[in-house]
Amino acid sequence: MKAYKGLLIDLDGTMYRGANVIEEAPQFVEQCREIGIPYLFLTNNSSKTPDQVAGKLNGMGIAASAENVYTSSMAAASYIDHHHPGANVYMIGEEGLEQELRHRKMTFVEEGADVVVVGIDRHLSYDKLGRAAMNIQNGARFVSTNGDKAIPSEEGFLPGNGAITEAIALTTGVRPVFTGKPEAIVVRQALERLGIDKEEALLVGDNYYTDILAGIHSGVDTLMVETGATSFRELNDVQAQPTYKIKTLDEWKFLS
Repeated sequence: MKAYKGLLIDLDGTMYRGANVIEEAPQFVEQCREIGIPYLFLTNNSSKTPDQVAGKLNGMGIAASAENVYTSSMAAASYIDHHHPGANVYMIGEEGLEQELRHRKMTFVEEGADVVVVGIDRHLSYDKLGRAAMNIQNGARFVSTNGDKAIPSEEGFLPGNGAITEAIALTTGVRPVFTGKPEAIVVRQALERLGIDKEEALLVGDNYYTDILAGIHSGVDTLMVETGATSFRELNDVQAQPTYKIKTLDEWKFLS
């Protein structure tokens, strides 16, 4: 164990489960504030704006502002702006993705796109899928916020952005660039936002296949909690293990 200069903290399964706060989460974040460790909440949710994410957290007693939030939509918009500045984009997605693309001065088009960018869209239509596919077949680059094929709901699992993305990929034969967890893109961008090196950061999450692998792919130490998606027994067959494992967040001891 060592003293870290910044934390990247997952949300669903780590801070809360759906609409319910995880008991130990508010105090964990409060300890970060008391010690003076900067933190970013790192989420694959592309539908919400940073203000909306922070509002939900504050409503649960978890201290957050928009500046403490980094989403897969932010990662996608930043990636596009870096590789295709001023791009014409065709977007499938919701408010969170649209806001980030507008912030980066992207132009929204129906055809002739330089980039097709896909996020979760709960108003998805066949026409939207078709337009995305046609733009890609006509040469547009293909970017997706994340590859989560399913998302949890109170009724069970629902199709995630990965399922939408896969439909377009199967149609066009083109694989996208994913910008969210477990890819290193979002972690590198988040570290730049915090102003720290990867050796100085700790990524905290519950899902081995998104959170923990994001840290492993980025060379960042990881802390896995058993309050969400992945149980410790599921790690018996994986080679790359988390740096640390704890049952609940209150077991973690901060070093200053």
